[in-house]
Amino acid sequence: MRLRRSRRLRESDLRVAAQLQRIIVRIIWAGVVVLVLIGVGTLGFYQIADDHGNWSDALYMTLITISTVGYGEIVPLHSLNDRLFAGIMAIAGLGALTFLFTSLSVFFLEKDLDQSLRRRRMEKRIQKLRQHFIICGFGRVGRSVGRELHNTGRHYVAIDVEEARFEENLDRFPGLLYLHGDASDDDLLEAADIEDARGLFAVTGDDSRNLMIIITARQLNPNLRIVARAQELRNVEKMTKAGADTVISPDFTGGIRLASAMVRPHVVGFLDEMIRSDKNVRVEEVPVPANFPPTRVGDLRLRSPDYILLALREEDGAWVFNPKVDHVIQAGNTIIAMANPSGRAQLKAHLIEKMS
Repeated sequence: MRLRRSRRLRESDLRVAAQLQRIIVRIIWAGVVVLVLIGVGTLGFYQIADDHGNWSDALYMTLITISTVGYGEIVPLHSLNDRLFAGIMAIAGLGALTFLFTSLSVFFLEKDLDQSLRRRRMEKRIQKLRQHFIICGFGRVGRSVGRELHNTGRHYVAIDVEEARFEENLDRFPGLLYLHGDASDDDLLEAADIEDARGLFAVTGDDSRNLMIIITARQLNPNLRIVARAQELRNVEKMTKAGADTVISPDFTGGIRLASAMVRPHVVGFLDEMIRSDKNVRVEEVPVPANFPPTRVGDLRLRSPDYILLALREEDGAWVFNPKVDHVIQAGNTIIAMANPSGRAQLKAHLIEKMS
């Protein structure tokens, strides 16, 4: 479905681009015709003036004729042929200039209208989303977040102050939903349907902007999960106090990863291969629904070619790794499983099925 929508959107963009190209061709031809008329008129009026005018007078006479301004005949028109020539130049010039300025008007109106229609169409598609994610900042980190969400079958809306970042990455992110502007603006976050969003990523390259995004987002949706990026470690605590649930420092995380690559290379290699695999297998978490009846692990179908049960996180925060068949799963628990997008959906559906 998303692929069909993306294809229709791309076809629409191609049609608009082709239409703008045709308008540009018309403008070029109209400009050429006007220049030709000026050249022919100047030469003609210079011949008509004979000894009573010069090239400057001939050019001026041409300009006031084709523009139908007519301040005065500085080149005398005595014969019928002279006046007929001036009349033809006036009619041809009026037509050419009208066509030129009309094409220019259509070109600028078409570009403005196209941008307005594209934004309105984008906002309508965003309003249909539920439990989606919002990525504030579509730089290198934001694109990595978007790629991971896309690979695992999750919908998201990207926001960035630089529209060129979206235009340059449309091929790599088919069907990308985005909004151009400052993500700390209330209206823009509301246009991204923050009330129905599941989570927000504040991952711009500016810690102060990320802080403002966190504050604004927390005010608009108190239940929203917020993950933020901090360039400086000293800003982690500030962002946490402002309302971020998790704050990641790339420098700190990168240092841990470097150490892990040294002391546990096979684990890091396994995780890297899992992320690069075409199967999009991830370690996922699936919350147990609120009305779920207490059920033994052995009575649930928690093994499948698409997912494997790894652990349970209980409501009090305790972890149960590789739970036994007689362990009871209850509402409020969180299932940790290795699964692909299809497996995650199957696991959710299986839990809901047990409630009926």
